[in-house]
Amino acid sequence: MLFNWANVLIFVVAAVGFVGFALFVAYLIRPTRNVPDKYKSYECGELPVMGPWVRFNIRFYVVALVFIIFDVEIVFLYPWATVFKDLGLLAYVEMGIFLAILILGLAYIWRKGDLEWIKPEEERAIHGSARSEN
Repeated sequence: MLFNWANVLIFVVAAVGFVGFALFVAYLIRPTRNVPDKYKSYECGELPVMGPWVRFNIRFYVVALVFIIFDVEIVFLYPWATVFKDLGLLAYVEMGIFLAILILGLAYIWRKGDLEWIKPEEERAIHGSARSEN
């Protein structure tokens, strides 16, 4: 029994040793140039406008998460559609319930205003402050 675990231990030690050796060799042969440009934040090839600790609007993440959620859920439709004729009425009803839940979720997000870059309250505040300055 212990001999079987010895094989696992040998592989774990070999893996850790290989990773450690590869990191050590990389440390020895890598160039070390400490230039200030190395510590700037990267903005897709553009010159950085602000520092790296700028606060982003949370709506970017909300829209991205909503997209990922609906994108992943759509993946469930493809296998269902390929074998739809073999599944029968029960599968049709189940997929209808599934799509109804997705549509209700989308309607909720849409009604809440999370699909817009600028929410209506903020838009009123922005335009209201611009009008008061004139």
